[in-house]
Amino acid sequence: MPIKADLETIQIENKSFYYRVFDINNHNPNHKHQKWHYHPEIELVYISNGKGKRQVGLDLSNYSNGDLVLIGSNVPHTGFTDYFDNERKEVVIQFKPDFLGNSLLNVFEFKKIQKLLELSKRGIVFSGKTKKNVGISMLGLQYESNFQQLLTLLRILENLSNSDEYKLLNNKEFSKHSIIENERINKVFNYIKNNYKEKICLNEASNLIFMTEPSFCRYFKKHTDKTFTKFVNDYRINNALKLLAQSNKDIKNICYECGFNNFSHFNRLFKKTIKITPSEYRKKINSTE
Repeated sequence: MPIKADLETIQIENKSFYYRVFDINNHNPNHKHQKWHYHPEIELVYISNGKGKRQVGLDLSNYSNGDLVLIGSNVPHTGFTDYFDNERKEVVIQFKPDFLGNSLLNVFEFKKIQKLLELSKRGIVFSGKTKKNVGISMLGLQYESNFQQLLTLLRILENLSNSDEYKLLNNKEFSKHSIIENERINKVFNYIKNNYKEKICLNEASNLIFMTEPSFCRYFKKHTDKTFTKFVNDYRINNALKLLAQSNKDIKNICYECGFNNFSHFNRLFKKTIKITPSEYRKKINSTE
């Protein structure tokens, strides 16, 4: 059965936004980090350390050395942290698009922030000094009063809106309406997710949504901006990246475990996608640590 995005209800009481810090001593043991969900609230997530996988909209990618992601209203995603240790914290801020009333529309100084929140419908990941400085501010919110927290959140959004250290995760924006429209593509997405270790057939994928293969290929490219083959290969490469970074498995075994049946092809495709070979990537990760 395909996994559908569930609507998550977020309780924001007596404040204009939701704020929580999760760590090894303060987290929900039943945290559904793999659950595919969405909510009307915009979400800003900072992870202070470690590696993991992010899944935002139709983008599946990895992060290392922590993460800073802005997820727009009703963009489907999973959680980012599957475990906590002494070095890893997760900070979550969630707020409604109109948390300032009509100010974002009417106040000139908020125009950049308004544009940022529009872009967040595609999912935005930040890096460099932006990630570091905003992360520090987000961690510091826990020591501030409610009013100071609101001012700090505005400063955080201003910093993000002025940053050029970012990457958009999806080529198109998501909305509540697009979640319904993309139920068919989600069936294919979950078919890939559940079968990427095995042989994936174009005809099986097209049959899932009752399309001919040529029609399916056009439909898939339109919705993901990638061919079906490239999407599958990118999915497999992303899983290979995670195994290279988080395990000591032999590279050849990783190749086959991720669904590639030819080691030479895996090496060529990996280098074409990541710009370095699998062994060079593993050395780079280890040297960084």
